[in-house]
Amino acid sequence: MTNSEAPSRVLHLTVNGEPLTLAVGPYESLNSVLRDRLNLTGTKRGCDTGGCGTCTVQVDGQAVYSCMYPSLRAEGKSVSTVEGLTTNGEPHPIQQALVDGGGVQCGYCTPGALMAALAVYAENPRAGADELAEELAGNLCRCTGYVKLVESLAAAGENLRGHHD
Repeated sequence: MTNSEAPSRVLHLTVNGEPLTLAVGPYESLNSVLRDRLNLTGTKRGCDTGGCGTCTVQVDGQAVYSCMYPSLRAEGKSVSTVEGLTTNGEPHPIQQALVDGGGVQCGYCTPGALMAALAVYAENPRAGADELAEELAGNLCRCTGYVKLVESLAAAGENLRGHHD
């Protein structure tokens, strides 16, 4: 039996606040479900081996590489993607900080870096640029040289702290 012939299974999860039930293949990655089934293409497909971070999403608040995350493992869990960051068409403060700080060039790494950075700030709201750079080491960026990316995300952290202090 090939992967395409394997019987599908029912998956119950919440994506960006919306409860969903869908049939998935037993070997289907969360990345494939998000992109191919739910049309959430903000989550990028890069290396498919967990080496580039472009596919980073949050599952129950933890940053994960969706290309390596079996979709069935998300049963009953909450998944957040970059599409879930906007509110009423307005960008999340961390998205705006990337734009304002010049941390976006081609944009391919941006969704994964955003989701990873938000997971860092959820765990440690006072994370600075050094800690952020260390935590984002698994998110590859070929355009910015990381300086503007990390500076922008660190500035976003300061703004986020200002909303919570």
